[in-house]
Amino acid sequence: MSESFDAVDIIRTKRDRGELSSEEIAWVIDAYTREVVADEQMSALAMAILLNGMNRREIGDWTNAMIASGERMDFSSLSRPTADKHSTGGVGDKITLPLAPLVAACGVAVPQLSGRGLGHTGGTLDKLEAIPGWQAALSNEDMLRQLEDVGAVICAAGSGLAPADKRLYSLRDVTGTVEAIPLIASSIMSKKIAEGTGVLVLDVKVGSGAFMKTQEDARELAETMVALGQGAGVHTVALLTDMSTPLGLTAGNGLEVRESVEVLAGGGPQDVVELTVALAREMLEGAGVTDVDPAEALKDGRAMDVWRAMISAQGGDPDAELPTAKETQEVVADADGTLTRLDAYAVGVAAWRLGAGRGRKEDPVQAAAGVELHAKPGDAVSKGQPLMTLHTDTPERFDRSLAALEGCWSIGGAQDVQTADSIVLDRVG
Repeated sequence: MSESFDAVDIIRTKRDRGELSSEEIAWVIDAYTREVVADEQMSALAMAILLNGMNRREIGDWTNAMIASGERMDFSSLSRPTADKHSTGGVGDKITLPLAPLVAACGVAVPQLSGRGLGHTGGTLDKLEAIPGWQAALSNEDMLRQLEDVGAVICAAGSGLAPADKRLYSLRDVTGTVEAIPLIASSIMSKKIAEGTGVLVLDVKVGSGAFMKTQEDARELAETMVALGQGAGVHTVALLTDMSTPLGLTAGNGLEVRESVEVLAGGGPQDVVELTVALAREMLEGAGVTDVDPAEALKDGRAMDVWRAMISAQGGDPDAELPTAKETQEVVADADGTLTRLDAYAVGVAAWRLGAGRGRKEDPVQAAAGVELHAKPGDAVSKGQPLMTLHTDTPERFDRSLAALEGCWSIGGAQDVQTADSIVLDRVG
């Protein structure tokens, strides 16, 4: 079969800051899926896109071509509206765990197709697999049944959704092109649009622990994704949220599940509760449900009931003891004063090095590894007081984890604390 275009011509066009036509984009994604375009050619094109960018039309065409590479799901048979949330990833970002059952408890079904962690950001599926018996893989039929019966499902995306993205995602990770905004936006939105949800709320993280370090970059990504979603007929909004400090008091799979259950029990850290409720309100409002207060559903146990049903439906035991690490080590304050800074990225790397994350897709993760925080910026601390506890089954990992934490916090006067008043910095859409 003769091909319509030549990969080298397309690479040269983008290398020389040219604009790719709709036909060229449709061909290159399809040819890459068919393995006519080689990995090294797509690597070169991804780097050209990272360096030279794409306009809105090109990004829209790229997204549509990725959707067209696979199947689309359909939730129209459900008795209630659907809403989904996507986070661009951060440190201690366990929000999906309390959020999905909370929104379901308020009458909106949540089909949360999630992924695994790579690098310093933890994956939702890795967290849930810390629960004994819980299974990530569901058939489309089981997923629809669970959405109708329970109202929420968190599971692995099937291989049929945007298969072009799966190949490209792996390639970007090993070629230094993860940060390209056109590729981030099209990767996220192709999967979410193909998933078929009616409402999508995007949690775009900003700060040291996020891919987007500045509000300007985060806003550009948020505006790009919101335009893609709205253009595809999905009610889409984005919140820009602070990721300069870890979210909550834990980073690590089983540790984050424990904290999520505390939130569902009406407690938990204030920042986790605040963000969970803010995202729930956006999801419910987008689905037309305005007469239910998610904060109340979190306090009165309704969300916990859905959590227990959701975990049980996927083979998990909601009452089982979560795994605990064989070894722990404390990191203590070196002075008296106020904790003024705690760098999210350093904590994420420390948790990763303890075994909570993976460097390659095929690496295993430790369910009990991670970092538990005992203080956050603004808290008074005294010399020798534990600031954090490191957890791992493999104590030879402590040294590299401690190296990641060097210089990651500051202790000073209360006037030196520079934390945002709210975790939500801005709204787009």
